[in-house]
Amino acid sequence: MAIAELFSLQAQLFLMILVGLWLKKKGIVDESGKKCLTDLCVNVVIPCNILKSFLIEFSWDIFTACSLILLISAATQVAFVFLNRVLFNRYPPEQKKVLQYCVICSNGGFLGNPVCEGIYGALGLLYASFYLIPMRIVIWSTGLSYFTNTGSTSRKETIKKAITHPCLVSVYLGTLLMFTQAPLPAFLTETIRSIGNCNSALTMFIIGTILADVNLRTIVNKDTLWFSLLRLVLLPGVVFIACRLIGLDNVATGVSVLLTGMPAGSTSAIFAARYHSDAPFATKCVVFTTLLSLVTLPIWCILCG
Repeated sequence: MAIAELFSLQAQLFLMILVGLWLKKKGIVDESGKKCLTDLCVNVVIPCNILKSFLIEFSWDIFTACSLILLISAATQVAFVFLNRVLFNRYPPEQKKVLQYCVICSNGGFLGNPVCEGIYGALGLLYASFYLIPMRIVIWSTGLSYFTNTGSTSRKETIKKAITHPCLVSVYLGTLLMFTQAPLPAFLTETIRSIGNCNSALTMFIIGTILADVNLRTIVNKDTLWFSLLRLVLLPGVVFIACRLIGLDNVATGVSVLLTGMPAGSTSAIFAARYHSDAPFATKCVVFTTLLSLVTLPIWCILCG
């Protein structure tokens, strides 16, 4: 059942990408429209989606029970940030930013929760919710700085731009709401959820519009192959070994490995387009890793028990 749900979610992604490709090919969305959609996604839809992800039931008893998986996730993100300093130095800056971002940002936000719940039940969903917290914080701080730090602005301006970005502001507000459990008016909560629920479709549409200008025969190359091996096999493999060494139970191990081994996050293509980086290359990484994850994720499910 869980594996079937995983395939279904992956199929949804590709169908939405194809819709975006069709919109661009038909001229329904032109270059100015693509920029408009990207700005809407980055400044409104993604922040609401982030805020929505923090609107979960929380208690200190739950936090204590989940503290270990939270620590594992935090340690993993710190390790990824340090790896990014050495792994991609041979690439041109526009591609280096994309690869660095794709290492710390997986598509776990879209695929992670339903897959972990389908395989491990309510406990898997709870663990996944906590595992994704450090990833979201690093994505919208360090990850965002990869694109906003252009070298033409001072370090102070770069930091200011990053910490006041709508996505990171959503992390601040979401963390506060989660820990305090402060109730929001029902109409406000539902508005946030409704806008946030547009995230998957809109980001996939944008990726499709970028893909329309990409030669599909160039998606498979040594760079996308190398990155896919890293994203889908090596990184989750290291996490799997670490979890086994410290004696983590099967559920916590499975959640940690699956969320680490998710395909590249779709926001990499969005930010590459928004901040004038290599959007076609980012799109190739997203599409190719998503395709290969149809094979790797079920294998990781089996290996983790």
